[in-house]
Amino acid sequence: MKNNMLRRQLLLTAFASTVAVAIAAPVQAQEVSADPQANAGIGEIVVSARRRKETIQQTPVAMTAIAPSQLEAAAAVKISDLQGSAPNVLITQQGSGAATANISIRGLSFADVEKSFDPTVAMVVDGIFIGTSTGQLLDFFDIESIEILRGPQGTLFGRNTIGGVINIKRSRPTGEFGGKFELGYGKFGSFTGKAVVNMPIVQDKLAAKFFYFHGETDGYYRDVLSGRRSGGGKTDNFGASFLMTPTENFNALLTLERQSQGFEPVDAAITNSSELFCTFLPAGGCDRNTTDDVYTSFDPYPSPSDGKPHHGSYRSPAATLEMNWDAGGINITSVTGYRKSKERQTQSYSTAGLYDTDRRQQYHQFSQELRGSGKLTDTFDYVVGGYFFDSKYHITQETWVFGANTGAPQDTTGKAQTYAAFGDFNWSFADQWRLSFGGRYTHDKKEMQTLVGSTDLGPQSASWSKFTPKVSIDFRPTNDLMVYGNWSRGYRSGGFNGRGLTTLTAATPFAPETVDSFEVGLKSAWFDRRLLFNLAAFYTKYKDMQQSTTVPGGPTGNQTLVTNVGGAKVKGIEMDLTAKPASDLIIRASIGYLNSRFNDFVTSDVVGTDVDDNPVFGNLDYSGNDLIYAPKLTASVNFEYKVPSALGDFKLNGSYRYLAPYDQQISKGGLVLVGSTYVVQGNDRRTRTDKQNLVDASISFFPAVADGKMRVSVFGRNLLDDRGTDTAFTVAGLWSFATAREPRTYGVQLGYQF
Repeated sequence: MKNNMLRRQLLLTAFASTVAVAIAAPVQAQEVSADPQANAGIGEIVVSARRRKETIQQTPVAMTAIAPSQLEAAAAVKISDLQGSAPNVLITQQGSGAATANISIRGLSFADVEKSFDPTVAMVVDGIFIGTSTGQLLDFFDIESIEILRGPQGTLFGRNTIGGVINIKRSRPTGEFGGKFELGYGKFGSFTGKAVVNMPIVQDKLAAKFFYFHGETDGYYRDVLSGRRSGGGKTDNFGASFLMTPTENFNALLTLERQSQGFEPVDAAITNSSELFCTFLPAGGCDRNTTDDVYTSFDPYPSPSDGKPHHGSYRSPAATLEMNWDAGGINITSVTGYRKSKERQTQSYSTAGLYDTDRRQQYHQFSQELRGSGKLTDTFDYVVGGYFFDSKYHITQETWVFGANTGAPQDTTGKAQTYAAFGDFNWSFADQWRLSFGGRYTHDKKEMQTLVGSTDLGPQSASWSKFTPKVSIDFRPTNDLMVYGNWSRGYRSGGFNGRGLTTLTAATPFAPETVDSFEVGLKSAWFDRRLLFNLAAFYTKYKDMQQSTTVPGGPTGNQTLVTNVGGAKVKGIEMDLTAKPASDLIIRASIGYLNSRFNDFVTSDVVGTDVDDNPVFGNLDYSGNDLIYAPKLTASVNFEYKVPSALGDFKLNGSYRYLAPYDQQISKGGLVLVGSTYVVQGNDRRTRTDKQNLVDASISFFPAVADGKMRVSVFGRNLLDDRGTDTAFTVAGLWSFATAREPRTYGVQLGYQF
C-alpha cells in the first residue's frame, strides 16, 4: 500500500512540476533581459540514434541524451554514475569482474561476467560494440555525447541489442592547439587526474589528440577482522587519436588506447543460518543485514593460489578506425575495431576462505561495419550496410573448497562469429507524415570446448539465423509536435554454457531469445522551445527468455547455467522534460514506470534432501516473479543554474534520483507445492534492494581573472548517505554475498582549459 501511495505521489509531483514549469515559462520570459541570446530557448540536440544526423525531437525513438555538463556537475567518473538518470534505466557495478557493468533498460538486463553469454544492452563506443560486460564500466572524460536508446535497436546497432543501446562518442581532434586538465580529490582517498591535448600536425590535413585518465581510491569497505579499508584500486586509460583529412570529401580517424586496472575484489557476506557456510564463518559473519553490514567484509585471508591478498587486474588495448567518404550522392562509412583483454581475479566472495577461486581470462574481438547512406529523392533516404564480428575467449579457473583444491581446474575456449546485412529507410509519403522501415538479417555461429581436470567434455558447435524487422510511422502537425508509433523485433543469439562442468551441461546449448516491442510516443516543444516534453508508452513480449540459475553439481559443487525459460511481458510509461524558465536556469526531469512478469518460467532445481542428505530435484515455477533489475518506478530531476558576478561565474547543480526496490537475482524466496510443481513465492529477500533516494550537488566557480578557463568545483554524491546493495547473489544453499553501492562521498576538483 505504501509503495502504491509513493508511486502516486511521485507521478502527481512530476505532473504538477510539468504544469508549473509550463505555466511559469511565459512569465519568466517577460522578466529576462531583452538580449536575444538571453531569451533564446533550448538549443537543438543533434543525435545519431538512427545513424543519421537528426535532432532528438525529430527522432521517433525513445531516448535520453546526457549532456557533458551533467557529467561534469555530478563529478561522474564512470558510467554507473548515470544510475537512474534516464527513465527505466539501471547501471550498476558487477563485483566479480574487472570494470564490469550490469545494465538494464526496460527490465531487460544482463548481470554476469561470463563471456559465453551476450549482453542484452549494447555498449557502443565511437561506433564499436563492446562484446562483453567486462570493460563496459568506462571512465568518463572528454565525452562529446551519450545517447541512451530504449527498446530493441537491432536494425542499425548490431548484435544483441534487445534491451537498448548506450551510444557514447568521444571528442574528435580539433586541429588547433589546446587542451584541458583536471585534478580531483575526495573521500576514501579518491584521486583523479585527467588530461586532453589537441594539436595540429599538418595544417588542415592531420590533427592529433592525446588523452590520459588516472583514478585511484582506498575503497569504501572496511574489513571486520583487520580493520583496514578495502575495495580500492587504480585505473589508467590513455591513448591518442589522429584525424586525417586529405580532401574535403574524405576523412579518417584512428584511435589507439589502453585501459588498465588493478583492484582489490571485495564482497560482503549476507549468508544466513539456513545455508551451509553459516556454521563455519567467523563470529558476526552470518545473518547480517543488507544496509550497513554490506560495507564490511571478512577477507583478510591470502589466496591459496599464490599466497597473496586477493587481487584483480585488467589490461585492454584497443584500436578504432573510422573512415568517411562523400562519394557524391552517397556517404560511405567504414568502422573497424579491435580490442583484446587479459584479466585475472582471485576472490573468496566473503566466505573467509571457505570458497576460493583464481579466474584468468583472455578475450579479443574484431569488428567491421561498412554502410552507405543518402537520398534517392527529396522524400526518401536510406542507410544500408553489412557487419562482421569475430571474438574468442579463453578461461581457466581453479577452485578451492574448505581450503582444498578441487583437483578439477576448468579450461574453456569459446569462439563466436556474426555476419549481418541491414537496411533502414525513411519515406515522407505525405505532408507531415513519414514511414520508417527496415530490418537486419543476422547469422551467428558459436563454438566451445571445455576441459575439467583431465576430462575433455568435447567440442561443441551451433549456429542460428534471424531476421529482425522494424516499422515506424510518425506525424508532425507542427514543427514543434510529433507523434509516432513503432514495432520492432530484437534478437539475442544462443550459445553454450561456459560454466557447464559436466558432459551434459557443457554440450547442451541454449536457444536464441526474441523480443517484440510495441511503442507509441509524443515529442513536443512549447513556449518558443523553453519547454521540451516527451512521452512514450510501450509493451514488450519476451520469448524463449535466457535466464541463469545456480544449481548443485559438478566438481565444485555448483554450476551457474543459462536455459530458455519461457518468456515475460513488460509494459510501461516514460516521460522526460527539459525546461528553461530563465536564461541561466535549466531543469531536467524524467519518470519511468514498469510492470513486468515472467510467464511459463518452469525449471528444475533442488527442493530438499533425502534421508542420506542427497539433493532432491523438483519442478520450480517462477512465473509470478518480477524480472531482475526492473524497478517499478524510476524518477529523477536535476537543475543547472548559472550566477554571474564581478569575481566570475558560479554554477550550481543539484539532482535527485529515486529508484523503487528491485530484485537482483532469480532465486528461491519461498516454495509452495501445487500438484507436482513448486511455485516460487518471490525471489530471496536478500537479493532485493531497498528504495533509493539519491541526492547529488555541486558548486563550481569560474574566476573572471582566468577568463573562464579555470574551474574550481566542490561536489557531493549520495548526500543522504542512502546505503544498500548494488548486487546480491545466493549460491545453491551454500552461502550468499553482495556488493554495496557508493555511500556518501564528497570532494573538490580543479580544472583548466586553453
